[in-house]
Amino acid sequence: MPSPVPVYEVYALKYAERDGRRPDHFVGGDPHDAPMPMDYFIWLIRNEDRIVLVDTGFDAPMALKRGRRLLRQPSAALRLIGVAAADVRTVVITHLHNDHVGTFFDFPNAVFHLQDREMRLVTGRLMVHERLRRPFEPDHVAGVIRMTYQDRVVFHDGDEELAPGLSVHHIGGHTAGLQAVRVHTARGWVVLASDASHYYEHFERNTCFPTTLHLGEVLEGYAKMRRLAASMAHIVPGHDPLVMQRYPAVKGLEGIGVRLDAEPSQ
Repeated sequence: MPSPVPVYEVYALKYAERDGRRPDHFVGGDPHDAPMPMDYFIWLIRNEDRIVLVDTGFDAPMALKRGRRLLRQPSAALRLIGVAAADVRTVVITHLHNDHVGTFFDFPNAVFHLQDREMRLVTGRLMVHERLRRPFEPDHVAGVIRMTYQDRVVFHDGDEELAPGLSVHHIGGHTAGLQAVRVHTARGWVVLASDASHYYEHFERNTCFPTTLHLGEVLEGYAKMRRLAASMAHIVPGHDPLVMQRYPAVKGLEGIGVRLDAEPSQ
C-alpha cells in the first residue's frame, strides 16, 4: 500500500506594498481608472520534516530605489511565525526579479532552487535591452552566480519533485524561467503562482500583467496551474491584496500573515 502524501502548512507573509491603478496592471490597459494596490509576499511551507521558503523579497535600500513601502524585512516576517532565517535550509526562487530574490544574503544556510532557463535569461543576450532587464538587479544575479560556485544552487529543467508532496513547475511567460510551487495541504493541492499570476483577475479572466516576456506562455501557464491545483480556489496569486482578505489570518498577525492551507472565505 503506498505511503500517504505528506501534508504541509503554507503561509503567505506580507512584507511590502505599493500603490497602483488598474490600467497599470493589464496588457492593453483597463477602462476603469481605479486604485489597484499591490502587496508583496514571501511564502513559507513547513511540516514536521522540513521548512521551505519560497522567495526572499527585497530590503530597505531596494524599496527606496524602486519606490515601494517596506513594512518589514522578509526575515523579520518569518520571525513572526517562529522561523529564524538561519534555520531555513531550502529556498525556492520563483524567478530573479528584484522583489523575489532580493534578500538571498539573509539565508546563509540555505540551498536555492532555480530554473535553468532563468539563469540563462539573466546572463544572456536579452539583458542588453533596458526594458527587459529593468526588473532585475545585477548584484542579485551576481550573488546567485557566487552561490552557484559555492554549491548552494540547485538547477531544475522543468517540473521536478523537491520532496513528497512538494514540487516546482516551470511556467515561463513573465520571465523565461518562472516557476510555480505545488504543495499538498490538508485542503488538497495548492499552487503558489508567484508572478505566473499577479492578481486573481489575471488567471480567472485570462488577462496578462504588462511586465511579460512571452504572452503565450502566460496564458498556457494559467491552464497548467489549473491542472496542477485541486481547484481554481487552490491557486494563490503573487501580489493580490485579496489574499490577505480571503484566507484566515495567523493569530496576532491580521493583515500580515495568512494560512493558505486553510479554506478561503470566498
